[in-house]
Amino acid sequence: MTAATTAAGIPRDNGKNDLQSTRSRPRVYKIVVLGDGGVGKSAVTLQFVSHRFLDYHDPTIEDSYQTQVVIDGEAALLDILDTAGQVEFTAMREQYMRCGEGFMICYSVTDRHSFQETMEYRKLISRVRANENIPLVLVGNKFDLQHHRKVTTEEGKALAEELGCPFYETSAALRQFIDDAFFSLIRQIRAKERSRNSHRKRSRWWRIRSIFAFIFRRRRHTSNRTP
Repeated sequence: MTAATTAAGIPRDNGKNDLQSTRSRPRVYKIVVLGDGGVGKSAVTLQFVSHRFLDYHDPTIEDSYQTQVVIDGEAALLDILDTAGQVEFTAMREQYMRCGEGFMICYSVTDRHSFQETMEYRKLISRVRANENIPLVLVGNKFDLQHHRKVTTEEGKALAEELGCPFYETSAALRQFIDDAFFSLIRQIRAKERSRNSHRKRSRWWRIRSIFAFIFRRRRHTSNRTP
């Protein structure tokens, strides 16, 4: 089952306006949300997309959502895949691991097993994207349920440091720090793109510089041999 929520304002003109419409569309970011069933992945995603709290969701269902937001003054269209709460590796899971640009790994602060399983989800990503610097964020959901807490904030921070990623404790019920977690992923993706583009520009410059240096050396060598 797939649920799609798309923010208004994305032009879809036909005919002579097609080119203008295409140019005005925001960049699409493919986000994958991972974590055990029952940790609140769908509740977190729906709060971000539609500002409503989902009290129950079938953990075997994978849904996709779209929403448009503005982050640091730049529009972004987020294509979010809310995965089923299963850590098993499948062909379908491999496909979206390859396509995902940023990953959110969720656990519940009230469920220690879900916290321990976060490393398994990180291993799933590494299995497909072993040599890549993958934008990642760790989310400890349900921090509003303090009387049921089984995982401390310090443990979450320590795991995030081990994973090398930002960490947020969120509450889908209260809609707290939901935007921060998703925005962090987009900022990481953008930073990765800027770094890659900068590297390409430097590489292009060095190639051009090498070509001109080679031509200059040949001309100088030819000039020295001329009687």
